[in-house]
Amino acid sequence: MTYDERLQNVSVLGAAGKMGSGILLLTAVEMADRSLLPENKGKTFVLNAIDVSDEGLAGLMNYLRVQVRKLAEKKTVWLRQMYADREDLIENFDIIDEYIFHVLNIVRPVTAVEAAYRSNIVFEAVNENRALKVKLFTQIKQNNPNDVWFFTNTSSVPIHLIDEEAALDGKVIGFHFYNPPAVQKLVELIKTDQTKPEVVEFAYAYAKNLKKIVVPSNDFAGFIGNGHFMRDGLHGIKEAENLAKEKNIPLHQAIYMINKVTQEYLIRPMGIFQLMDYVGIDVMQFILNVMNPFVKDEELHSDLLDKMMEQGVKGGQYSSGAQKDGFLKYEKGKPVAVWDVDNKKYVAFDEFQAAADKLLGNLPDSAVAWKATLRMKNKEEVFTKFYADLKKLDTLGASIALRYGKRSKAIGEKLVSDKVAHNADDVNTVMLTGFFHAYGPINNYFD
Repeated sequence: MTYDERLQNVSVLGAAGKMGSGILLLTAVEMADRSLLPENKGKTFVLNAIDVSDEGLAGLMNYLRVQVRKLAEKKTVWLRQMYADREDLIENFDIIDEYIFHVLNIVRPVTAVEAAYRSNIVFEAVNENRALKVKLFTQIKQNNPNDVWFFTNTSSVPIHLIDEEAALDGKVIGFHFYNPPAVQKLVELIKTDQTKPEVVEFAYAYAKNLKKIVVPSNDFAGFIGNGHFMRDGLHGIKEAENLAKEKNIPLHQAIYMINKVTQEYLIRPMGIFQLMDYVGIDVMQFILNVMNPFVKDEELHSDLLDKMMEQGVKGGQYSSGAQKDGFLKYEKGKPVAVWDVDNKKYVAFDEFQAAADKLLGNLPDSAVAWKATLRMKNKEEVFTKFYADLKKLDTLGASIALRYGKRSKAIGEKLVSDKVAHNADDVNTVMLTGFFHAYGPINNYFD
């Protein structure tokens, strides 16, 4: 079966979710573009958008319509070539409208998993529940007469376990998009010793057509991305807890301080607690629970996360993409307060920010904001000077930042030594591309 033939019938499980909708958009556009090629004229392409929520599927179709229009407007020259035989399509807006209709006509929103019984490929984007993934894959495999392949978007569950428990005979691969899939360039590709070579070959071809950067990860719970982020987050929590005790300050103030250090001193797009809110405290706790049984030399658990969950403070995002309150409270997308787990309420920055900033001390004059580094051509020079200057400071903020940077580096190096990542470059690429860090964790800045 050729690449195009494989794409003629595809299903996405969990299609109305944040990850699923992005995967569906990318796949729908890829399928539509393949169907417009001269050699595929007259062939039918079907993409089943499968989700348990009728409301979610209705919202999905609206999302697709808006996003496909944006994509179409960027490739009108190519579309005009594809529709060259259509004399009725004269103006660009006519061509764009026709393309939108064409893409949406490929998508079949349904709530029944049975729609996947005729698919050649099944993309799975349900939650990080191994039993659910295995149940769905088993059901589809047993009822699908085709040579069906499974692409799971899991960010933590070992692929070989899914393969074995669902009896997929090596026809499953980890294809971990980063959030949001339509924007993020990174894909972690995880194969097992049993994964069929033709599945891997297709996965690389598909990723290339989507213009994704592929980083291979070995099949170990959490892979590279969560392997680093989860441990990085746990370190941030530990730093905050220790800081509160050592300086005799409230934990909410310490959380603010560690969040500030990880953003401003480590030059990241957001602080570690803001990132945990973005991912979702509930999601982070769940992933840690998935990973923990597979590690022997450390405990991947946090009592603070448990308390946050018990108090119903979960973070995450609304369907609109707006940030929900978590460790931090947000107004117009910006953090303005910190959750006090002892008193179960948010405490505004204004009540402690001046004292907290004074405790941390000033940044060196060579400090640079993350956003300013995006188009910077001399990053290496700038970062080297900044961290050299930071090492000269005898301030609390500097000591926390340098300790944090060393720990982040050690996490990355352990991923390589444990053979989760193939090399340091792969770890750095994941953190640079998937988490938008200004530099990779495995570097010389913190030596």
